[in-house]
Amino acid sequence: MNERIVKQIVLVRAIEMADREHAILSEDDRRIASHNARERLATAGSDPALAAQTTAAQFIAIRAGLLFNRAVRRFPALEIVIDQSRHLAWAALVIPLLAFIVGIAVDRIADPHRVDLLSAPLLGIIAWNLMVYLGMLVWSLLPARRPGGRLAHWLHAGSNRLMNNLPVALHAALLSFAIEWRRMSSALDAARIGRTMHLSAALFALGAMLSLYLRGFLTQYAAGWESTFLNAAQLQTILSIVFAPARAVFALQPFSLADIEALRFTATAATATTTAASATATATAGGASGARWVHLYAATMLLLVILPRLGLAGVAHWRARRLQRDFPLSLAQPYFRQLVAQLGGAGGVMQVLPYSFALDPARTGSLAQIAGMLLGERARVIVLASTAYGTDATGTDDATMAPADDVVITAVLFNLAATPETQNHGAFLDHVMKTTHAAGRQMLVLLDESGYRERLGDQAGSVARIAERVTLWQSFCQQHQLRATIVDLLAPERHRLELDTAFHFESSR
Repeated sequence: MNERIVKQIVLVRAIEMADREHAILSEDDRRIASHNARERLATAGSDPALAAQTTAAQFIAIRAGLLFNRAVRRFPALEIVIDQSRHLAWAALVIPLLAFIVGIAVDRIADPHRVDLLSAPLLGIIAWNLMVYLGMLVWSLLPARRPGGRLAHWLHAGSNRLMNNLPVALHAALLSFAIEWRRMSSALDAARIGRTMHLSAALFALGAMLSLYLRGFLTQYAAGWESTFLNAAQLQTILSIVFAPARAVFALQPFSLADIEALRFTATAATATTTAASATATATAGGASGARWVHLYAATMLLLVILPRLGLAGVAHWRARRLQRDFPLSLAQPYFRQLVAQLGGAGGVMQVLPYSFALDPARTGSLAQIAGMLLGERARVIVLASTAYGTDATGTDDATMAPADDVVITAVLFNLAATPETQNHGAFLDHVMKTTHAAGRQMLVLLDESGYRERLGDQAGSVARIAERVTLWQSFCQQHQLRATIVDLLAPERHRLELDTAFHFESSR
């Protein structure tokens, strides 16, 4: 699936999650979209050439496209969200063009009739790019980080400012979409931004190089140098290092210490009269050799800046095009499992890990009902043996949480009557979270209030005490980058579980 299709899927998912009252997309809209998507797949499946392509991913993509088109007809501004990268494509053209123009002008900071052997603009271009290459090398050796950064955030935030007048549910959906899409598209954003930056750097250096040659046709360069702290021998060492690649590749004429000494600008305002003859001779010698230094600087920028940057821009372009054509989307999330169940596919499995919790048959049956809410009617539940209070979390048998193909959710089940403790409940959560991530599954924290509600009975203030305990657990789970989901295993209908409930997505890893 390409970028636009996945973007539609993620946006429709955000709308369905936020639109609990079905004000944006009605129940009929969703039902008809699912029906039409199944019909299209059935029609395509009758063709042997297309039969192999009738997958769950296609069903999800077709359904999302139908719902997106219906939502756009009601809220045309949604089209801006999907086409955002297309609207911002101008930046990928304008920024490199501006860099080229600035590169042409930057060399004029110095005397336009001189080629300084210590040209600050030209040496600065070379030094800066070498520092960038070193930074990229160091960055590649660091632990994986989330690419994209603040610039990608700015690109995504630009269109969100246009959505302020939309309904509350849709506004919430767009906010959720922006956060999730920023995470999902971080690699694509990094490739696009890298392509633009590398191309801009190459054109900036190219502009400076062309400026040297173009002005050389209209003026005679006086090559030379002057420095308060460097002598000719030190300058020769520096320039020998800087120009070594260009001299090796293009076999350019070498320069000696005598050549460097002869090009020193010695005339000053105070001695202009007494040394006029010497200054004239120096300028003449510098003009005669100006072309040599232009070639040296141009060849150095070509080898150290322009060609490497164009190569990096090409790699970034290849990555961006590949991700744009084949955008990765995991269909293991509960939302997609529910949709696949509509297609008649196998339901997913919710694996439950009770902690210091003895489950009776009634509560076990309610867990199956909760799994159905999250993963569809075909969902199954596996309840593992309860972990005893105080058990060392690292000693938990990881084999019980081995990554099975059909396990979608790993749910940790706590009793709301218990008081959360970092050394016990927290350690267990951290251990399960680590194992769950390694298995590539979603993690869910369930808090059963049925036992605590039974214990309090009709006591005065029981509602407030339950609310206080819920707040305590929610705060505790947030410290572990999780959200607690309240359930009543004796009355599952008391709490309606939404698809966005308490999952630990990769954005918080």
